[in-house]
Amino acid sequence: MNEHRNTILAVVLSAVVLIGWQYFFNFPQMEKRRLEEQGKVTQTQPPAPQQQPGASTPAPQTPGSAPSAVPGQPAGQTALSRDAALAASPRVAITTPRLTGSIALKGGRIDDLSFVKYRETVDPKSPAIVLLSPSGAPHPYYAEFGWVAASGGTAKVPDANSQWRQEGTGALTPATPVTLTFDNGEGLTFRRTIAIDDNYLFTIRDDVSNAGSAPVTLYPFGLVSRHGTPQVQGYYILHEGLVGVLGDQGLQELTYKSIEDKKSVAFKITNGWLGITDKYWAATLLPNTDAALQAHFSSAANGTVKTYQADYLLDPQTIAPGGSGSANARLFAGAKEGAVVDRYDTALKLNRFELLIDWGWFYFITKPMFWTIDWLYKFLGNFGLAILAVTVLVKLVFFPLANKSYASMAKMKAAQPQITALRERYPDDKMKQQQEMMEIYRKEKINPLAGCLPIAIQIPVFFSLYKVLFVTIEMRHAPFFGWIRDLSAPDPTNLFNLFGLIPFDPTTVPMIGHFLSLGIWPLIMGVTMWAQMKLNPPPPDPTQKMVFDWMPVIFTFMLASFPAGLVIYWAWNNTLSVLQQAVIMRKNGAKIEIIDNLKAVFTGNKWGG
Repeated sequence: MNEHRNTILAVVLSAVVLIGWQYFFNFPQMEKRRLEEQGKVTQTQPPAPQQQPGASTPAPQTPGSAPSAVPGQPAGQTALSRDAALAASPRVAITTPRLTGSIALKGGRIDDLSFVKYRETVDPKSPAIVLLSPSGAPHPYYAEFGWVAASGGTAKVPDANSQWRQEGTGALTPATPVTLTFDNGEGLTFRRTIAIDDNYLFTIRDDVSNAGSAPVTLYPFGLVSRHGTPQVQGYYILHEGLVGVLGDQGLQELTYKSIEDKKSVAFKITNGWLGITDKYWAATLLPNTDAALQAHFSSAANGTVKTYQADYLLDPQTIAPGGSGSANARLFAGAKEGAVVDRYDTALKLNRFELLIDWGWFYFITKPMFWTIDWLYKFLGNFGLAILAVTVLVKLVFFPLANKSYASMAKMKAAQPQITALRERYPDDKMKQQQEMMEIYRKEKINPLAGCLPIAIQIPVFFSLYKVLFVTIEMRHAPFFGWIRDLSAPDPTNLFNLFGLIPFDPTTVPMIGHFLSLGIWPLIMGVTMWAQMKLNPPPPDPTQKMVFDWMPVIFTFMLASFPAGLVIYWAWNNTLSVLQQAVIMRKNGAKIEIIDNLKAVFTGNKWGG
């Protein structure tokens, strides 16, 4: 009766694990796909008119103090198509090896950026990924820099509607900066010089000269603003939203939902950076590291349209008649490539800019894992081969520990006849069985937990590799061989439509579709895991045995929705473990009984042979 109860408990626990995994992993993936499809439909329809307010800001200050608002999206914008919004303003083209786009002369914003290298799908002819879009487009997302007057001040400064003029002609390229000018007609002349490097760094210098008769006090500012709540991956292990390292406050991560609830969060700091991040892309403000900042994360709403903004104010400058002032700013707008982000972090002496990539709490494991795979990729030319190679390296590092574990399991298997005889001798005395069994373990120098050690060793490696595959752009659309064209996506094949022979998608079946995703590589992984389990002696406890028997099945379905690169790693690691364990077992005189154990699955024997 007790054994039956434990068996039922094991099956229930296995079901809970599987269902829980589907709920927390597969369901979000399905919802994401549903939203993507819905988005494709809605984008084909003309967007409804909407107003785009600026982001909310702290309460007004006393006259002469910091302004009550950092500029944002002006109200009264009617949403157009992206092309129509771009055509609404004269523009200065941006052309670099990594980016293409333009700067709006109306408002002087950097509000049009697309990637040269990155595409929406693995098809190199698919549309380029769009990062920034102008006001009036369906999804405005832009960076703006300039000056704002002190609270109570009357100085006319350029805003979103001001028409700038380009000095000279030509596009913004890494070799040719551009200069924009604006005359307010009241004695102030503004001059903006914008440069860009070969990657994703904009450098902005704003100058103002005062030809009037009275001094003016102005605050330099920078902002990144986004309108409309973007689609996010929705996974706990990945942050998307507002992000920054703000001086002594350290890393600050606010989701879109959390900043909607808080409305505005303010910081007074030195040595900080802040912005908005997606999974693979980001737009972040990088002020000078010695600058004192009044930094803000904020959100506002106008009807159903929500806005999100990261901005800062620098210390005020009072420009006397005949005098001038200047302010420097930087903008990172691009892909979160590990080498590029680290290079900026070091060269600009930024405050942990590396954390723009969400390495997670265990970054001390995840980041070295990434650099190792990336280093191997440079030699092998394929990230899949790099994953296989890093698996071999990990096996070599843990070789002595694994050998000790496998040797203990071989001894346990050799002692199995003694344990079986012990159970027959004391069939109704579980306590006596345990006592005698522990004596056998002590005498034969067997560690009963040795079988768990190889799996335990894999856990941190598995987690770090999962994180690398999930968050690093280098893994995005990285092919392996055959049908695996993207190591960061699940295996596209499916057992339940006979790997494409039947023309339908089983995952769309109501109620049970999320269970019907099982590709070739997950099946290979399941077989290798089963082989590894069957090399081990069965646990003495029936409940443990039931859990171990079901584990390959559970893991096969669980990993079916994981990135293919992770499944390939697990299958390869299992294969190496089986070979290593088989050699050690043969060396220790234990019989290798995979075939016998396979027969035991169908005959119901507790032990093959």
